[in-house]
Amino acid sequence: MNPAKFPILELDHITKRYGMVSTAVVNQVTFSLNTGDILGLLGPSGCGKTTLLRVIAGFERAQSGTLTINGRCMAGPQTWVEPEQRGVGMVFQDCALFPHLTVAGNIKFGLRQSKRRGNRRSHHRVAEVLRLVGLEGMEQRYPHEMSGGQQQRIALARALAPQPNLVLLDEPLSSLDVQVRLRLRQELRTILKAAGTTAVFVTHDQEEALAITDRVAVMRNGCIEQLGTPEQIYRQPASQFVAEFVTQANFLPAQRHGNYWHTEVGNFACGDQTGLLSDYAQGGILMIRQEDLSIHPDDEAATVICDRQFLGRECHYCLRTPSGRELHARTTSWADLPVGTAVQLSVTSQSLHVFPDEQVHNDGG
Repeated sequence: MNPAKFPILELDHITKRYGMVSTAVVNQVTFSLNTGDILGLLGPSGCGKTTLLRVIAGFERAQSGTLTINGRCMAGPQTWVEPEQRGVGMVFQDCALFPHLTVAGNIKFGLRQSKRRGNRRSHHRVAEVLRLVGLEGMEQRYPHEMSGGQQQRIALARALAPQPNLVLLDEPLSSLDVQVRLRLRQELRTILKAAGTTAVFVTHDQEEALAITDRVAVMRNGCIEQLGTPEQIYRQPASQFVAEFVTQANFLPAQRHGNYWHTEVGNFACGDQTGLLSDYAQGGILMIRQEDLSIHPDDEAATVICDRQFLGRECHYCLRTPSGRELHARTTSWADLPVGTAVQLSVTSQSLHVFPDEQVHNDGG
């Protein structure tokens, strides 16, 4: 049986400002995180995700709100607990390993910080976490003798060694090359799940957030725009900002006529989106994911392929509409459609999502 879930981390209306700046970097953030779950804080640069992580760690003080870890209030109107007393492990982007200490020495430093001083117990725990991160037998190596991916696993082992209530990871994979990053992101989830660790993971990489986490909080201008499972965030974005940032979809102005959305590239059936018809009686912005857009050669069509990239498992087509708008399609079809081909577009009604046309988008945060 799975162990019972209960909140390890609870934030209630946390707000953080710097100096006399009136705009909050973190604005009224409220959520809870259950034991053993991994939460991704996802958003563009400047949206407040790293500041929020630092507030949770205790490196920054919020101006208002309360923060509870494992049932104990760590920050509030009358409460402040220092970072080293919060039972939180931290993994930084640059690993922050001590170059003069061996692998074992770096991990034991984390144990000393948690006052676990027994030599035999420390040695046993070092061996445990090294086995967990797949680096057993490397206790006596130094950081400069390890690869970037291995160094990040040492940093994770150091954070896990004291068995903290919560582990915070601040873009731990961003400094790694692409292949190492892809491999390590799956290893990272496996390690955290094997340890039963509750974690908060900061990233600006959409695929990384969807692949590693159990829940994703998409941040914008200091606020959480949407919080849900990776599937919910991708398939049911709550706003056009979330849809653009997470799915990198296409967006087309559309007018509704009966049960069809009329666009410059064709008419698309509304399908079973009955709830949307009253909300957007006149029109809206139609979202079409790149992988849901099908293209078919048609000499009489007004949309033209202006670029094509072969990506191995799929082809990425850039299309230019009659108004000059660019659309993008990803297809696994082996049909080689050259640049300059006129194409007709189609999409299933189940793939459509509509947003109000007055909503501002392309917000960089």
